[in-house]
Amino acid sequence: MDNFTHIAFSDFWDNLSEEDKDTFIKKTSDLHLKKGDFVRSEREKCQGLIFIKSGALRTYLLSEDGREVTLYRLHEGDVCILSASCILDTISFDVFIDAEEDTVVQLTDMSFYGELTENNIYVRCFGYRIATERFSDVMWAMQQMLFMRIDQRLAIYLWDESVRTGSLQIKATQEEVAIAIGSAREVVSRMLKMFSDEGIVRVFRGGIEIKDRAKLHSLTL
Repeated sequence: MDNFTHIAFSDFWDNLSEEDKDTFIKKTSDLHLKKGDFVRSEREKCQGLIFIKSGALRTYLLSEDGREVTLYRLHEGDVCILSASCILDTISFDVFIDAEEDTVVQLTDMSFYGELTENNIYVRCFGYRIATERFSDVMWAMQQMLFMRIDQRLAIYLWDESVRTGSLQIKATQEEVAIAIGSAREVVSRMLKMFSDEGIVRVFRGGIEIKDRAKLHSLTL
């Protein structure tokens, strides 16, 4: 494929044979996702190994009554291992993954990646390392939901997004923020009004602007 990058696979790339490297490239293709497209759902459980070239993916749980709990989000340069979870015996739970925005990913064929995992210890260790990192992300999300105040969770989200994007403006609706922090839109709306009244943020249509970084950061602690 054109524009193939193996930088995300540096853990094992140098330990592949030249034949495996060539096959890896041939078995990898770009996948263009529109905002809201599913990567993993009840119908699409195992597409393959994903490297995010641009955009963002969200991994979440979905209850029977339609409530969503965000576990973690992935951005440019991240690897999504749960999209190939059927080759990891220790992963047996159901999660959903969809595109938070228009996203381009590099998708490596599931069957080929499964064979590599079975036959190459470096590829196998790479998979378990990524899975362990994601488990850490999940534990952080659970810690926030169980033990942190809603204003603290909101402040952490706004701070992290500002750091990630390098901007004081976070382009997200209140509904999207609520989903990201595992709350209700009405609660987020009340918290943002409180932040706005205190001069911490300015809310505008489709986004939030940070006005006082010091105050916002103090709420994350």
